[in-house]
Amino acid sequence: MAPSRDAQTITLEATDGVRLAAVHLAGPDAARPLAVVVGHGFTQSTARPGTRAVLEALAEHAGVIGIDFRGHGASAGLSTVGHEEVLDVAAAVSRARELGYADVVTCGWSMGGSIVLRHAALHGGVEGVVSVSAVSRWFYKDTKPMRRVHWAIETRIGRLVTRRMLRTRITDQGWPADEPPEPPVEVIGRISPIPVLIVHGDQDHYFPVEHPKALYEAAREPKELWLVEGFAHAETGASPELLDRIGRHLPELVAQGRRSAADHS
Repeated sequence: MAPSRDAQTITLEATDGVRLAAVHLAGPDAARPLAVVVGHGFTQSTARPGTRAVLEALAEHAGVIGIDFRGHGASAGLSTVGHEEVLDVAAAVSRARELGYADVVTCGWSMGGSIVLRHAALHGGVEGVVSVSAVSRWFYKDTKPMRRVHWAIETRIGRLVTRRMLRTRITDQGWPADEPPEPPVEVIGRISPIPVLIVHGDQDHYFPVEHPKALYEAAREPKELWLVEGFAHAETGASPELLDRIGRHLPELVAQGRRSAADHS
């Protein structure tokens, strides 16, 4: 009999001391061959319906650890909007290993999609990466939704509204001016031989398709690009069919990595 996939609340600690709220959903195989670490988008959390739907759908195919990024949901700390959050992903990957999962894939959505790319490039230690609805470069303001996001991040009143209305606490320190985090398009080429799957909607109202195309061009093999017809943006736009497609593809993603590693040995 498959184990229950009811969500178990767990606590993680990043290497810089930030305590993180997370959930673990057991997958269909008690032997725990595969886990997927899910990183949500900006202002989302594991308690929100869109992210919860992602967690539950992927748990049909693998064990799942969903994290509330720092400054989001029930986690401590302040959001750095993609900079220090790589440490949050690293903590979740470590917990997956402690729980006995043989292979771990990261799956990030929007902001989380950029974070999992940076985590894999900077830290490695995973068997695959799925980046959904991610931006390719920072400070993108060419769409109306992104201009609202930047107002929320960059202004005092925006941060206050985001804290009170969306339970998202954003640092007022910004990124280091002398050493800002490298954008996803500049680090994605370092991920190989870990396989990367880039998923993006042709109706994305935050980031048009120039972003996934730029990421795909900058990535090295093994890599895949899914441009999904009718898909808008991130967790709230993902259909059950797309979530099932991603879940079913996870073992093949891991297999691509093994083939790539063998070719590089």
